[in-house]
Amino acid sequence: MPAKEGDNLPPIIVKKVTVIEGGHHGGAWKVAYADFVTAMMAFFLLLWLLGATTEDQRKGLADYFTPTLVKVKDSGAGANGLLAGASLTDVDDYPNRQGQTGNKGITIPRDASGGPKEAARMIQRITARTKEKLAQNAKLAKLMSQVKMVDTTEGVRIDLVDDADFSMFNLGTTVLTGEATALLGAIAIAIEPEERKIIVRGHTDSLKWKHPGRVNNWSLSAGRAEATRQTLMNEGIPDASFRRIEGVADTELLIKDDPSDPRNRRISIVLAH
Repeated sequence: MPAKEGDNLPPIIVKKVTVIEGGHHGGAWKVAYADFVTAMMAFFLLLWLLGATTEDQRKGLADYFTPTLVKVKDSGAGANGLLAGASLTDVDDYPNRQGQTGNKGITIPRDASGGPKEAARMIQRITARTKEKLAQNAKLAKLMSQVKMVDTTEGVRIDLVDDADFSMFNLGTTVLTGEATALLGAIAIAIEPEERKIIVRGHTDSLKWKHPGRVNNWSLSAGRAEATRQTLMNEGIPDASFRRIEGVADTELLIKDDPSDPRNRRISIVLAH
């Protein structure tokens, strides 16, 4: 029987493939499971931290991760309302010797404390003690306006500022006035419970000396810082509490537009971090 056209063609095979979405060979569940395990690990780590730390350490951790409104100050005399100054959140104009100290490690010692909130609390405590002491004498109560406090990279800084009506020292000398001695007595009582290392820094205005080779603003500011240290010691601050005594002359003016302004004359007492 003769072959018909097309008999030698290969057969056509139709293969039916069924595609199943996901299934036990899919990988989406692995990603979800990994996220779940990570979240559980973080949760148990949080529980461990809560159980293994003290209240002070937890406050330190909270302060470290809490955003703060306190700006890093490159100068200024911000102070709280009780001291008749600006708020700590205001931009100040006091010179600051220290620059940025770099990033701090996140490891917090067992007895750690600090941060902007702790500095603010310290300022409140010192303010209350100083105000209470000075309030015992009506003539001294007005000296609160000479005290400014600010949190710096060095620590909490207390500035005792001269003006047209008040001087910490007799003109051109390292001799404290009677009012300044009483003010330092109140400051000593206020800072002693904080048990911090102390830096005392003397500042002058830019008035020139007749014989700068013998006496000048460098020696004057250093002498005034030392006189302040001695007075604080006489009022109960231990000698071991002092870290540095510095005289910076007129290199860190408060009123830069008027170097001879009396407000440039001041004593800075820093309670170091």
